[in-house]
Amino acid sequence: MMDRRQVLAGASATAAVAVLPGTARAVAGSVRVASLKFGSLSWLLETIKVEGLEAATGVKLDILEVATNQAGPVALLAGEADVIVSDWTWAMRQRSLGDKLKFAPYSSALGSLMVAKDSPVQSLADLKGKRIGVAGTSIDKSWILLRAYAKKTIGSDLAEVATPLFGAAPLMTEELKNGRVDAVLNFWTFAARLSGGGYRQVLSMADVLKGLEISPPPALVGFIWKEETAAKKGAEITGFLEAARRGNEVLKTSDAAWERIKGLVKPQSDGEFTAMRDYYRASIPSPWTAVETQSASKLTALLLDLGAKDVMGSGTRFDADLFHSQG
Repeated sequence: MMDRRQVLAGASATAAVAVLPGTARAVAGSVRVASLKFGSLSWLLETIKVEGLEAATGVKLDILEVATNQAGPVALLAGEADVIVSDWTWAMRQRSLGDKLKFAPYSSALGSLMVAKDSPVQSLADLKGKRIGVAGTSIDKSWILLRAYAKKTIGSDLAEVATPLFGAAPLMTEELKNGRVDAVLNFWTFAARLSGGGYRQVLSMADVLKGLEISPPPALVGFIWKEETAAKKGAEITGFLEAARRGNEVLKTSDAAWERIKGLVKPQSDGEFTAMRDYYRASIPSPWTAVETQSASKLTALLLDLGAKDVMGSGTRFDADLFHSQG
């Protein structure tokens, strides 16, 4: 059984009540949220706690700390967590398999292709004959999409004209720092840390999606929960989403709030800390609309056309009901 760390909230009550915006609500109940201890979600959850947003939105958070990104989906499907953060591509696949999941955007941040500041690599064409570190595996969707973009823009498959090396994000970051790869395709948090350390972005995955005619690029990462949980804890799920929205408003505008969570961010320098803060702020998403659903449908079709069966699942069907519109 996984250990839980309960976050203290305001006063308890049996039901949520309607109140004027900004005033405290009676706590409706608890939501179990799976979170990596030092992942970006932990920054938001700590802000919600310190700002008193649990009591203000009528929800009490039980935080389930998990060791890996893969542990969150396992906890959700096993009933150990009510809400997790993951990709909607995974949720779409699970929905096609019969798990009725819902998704609301958490972050619009996407990964980037990074190189050393003085690297001769200026574009994808310069990667021919080079070594590319890829955070993940050969079936990582960012790598699949980057290869498709390269075929479209430079007429070459990077998997054939360059040498890809696959591994965990921290390892690939160190490989770039030590000069053992010429470029690295990494998640946004690691790209931000590299940027803060003087490394240079060649291409963002947002640029890749736009180049593949997926525009606007939909947020890929979000809060995911089961429809059956919402049927039992509708007020709590609504309260949590509102607390997350308000917490992000604080992080978007308050430098003092970032100083409070500096110990969770764990920057190696002031420049890295500033880059992490700025990346996070820029990635706070707007509410999901029909426009994002249309982009998500196009991206699903593209991934399936590219043969990304291991990402989307061979029997996956696009289902717009996955996406939650937050009023």
